[in-house]
Amino acid sequence: GSTPTINYGADGLQKFDQVVAAAKAANIRLTVPLVNNWGDYGGMDRYITQILGSGQAHSNFYTNSAIKTAYKNYVNAFVSRYKNEPTIMSWQLGNEPRCNGCATSVITTWATEMSAYIKSIDSNHLVSLGDEGFFNQPSSSSYPYQGGEGIDFTANLAISTLDWGTVHMYVIPWGITTGYQAWGVQWIKDHATAQKSANKPVVIEEYGLTTSDRSTVYQAWWDAVVSSGLSGDQYWQAATTASGSGYNDGYGISSTDSLFPAIQAHASVMKARA
Repeated sequence: GSTPTINYGADGLQKFDQVVAAAKAANIRLTVPLVNNWGDYGGMDRYITQILGSGQAHSNFYTNSAIKTAYKNYVNAFVSRYKNEPTIMSWQLGNEPRCNGCATSVITTWATEMSAYIKSIDSNHLVSLGDEGFFNQPSSSSYPYQGGEGIDFTANLAISTLDWGTVHMYVIPWGITTGYQAWGVQWIKDHATAQKSANKPVVIEEYGLTTSDRSTVYQAWWDAVVSSGLSGDQYWQAATTASGSGYNDGYGISSTDSLFPAIQAHASVMKARA
């Protein structure tokens, strides 16, 4: 049908109750994306298909009034359920929002509206956009700096109802197949500069590499995080060695991985700095 509904049942929001309970038991705080740019778990295009029909532009998610209302209805149900839950650290408007070929103002306007809406429901939690940290420098020769995905990190970080900035770093999929260690160091430094200018925390909340030089490259990136003053970093992704359990898309690092002790050492450095 064309009428969106909220699933509060055992196979709906009650499943997330279990996630919150498990995180609380492990003394972990959660950052919760409220929609995905990609098709996994439905994603933005599910809203578009259900409300407007198939074959409609991805940009409709950010601009169509009926879709924005449906998203707000879901956000209201979800956020209201957990607005007094201290296990949740932050809400996130979406995972890796993009609007390819759009003016960057499209997502900036949407993020301004939606972050203010969340704050009107829940004043207890932080809010972030969840973007990849793309800059808007059309003359740049490097794709993540060109603004072609409709993201202007600097403008978005300046939104008063966004409390912190997110950055991702997947150099190989982004086309940086050589010199990616140095490229990543500069990416980190540039976001640290934006962090200082906006006076808001910025975290690399995802980064991944599967090349044979991963350990050397990660160490260089970690050193750059520490020296630049960037607020933090989280590798993608924590993997499990339990049989038949967990998810690993190739970037996974478990406690038995040869890189794990270096990750622990870096985490200790970051914790001591905090």
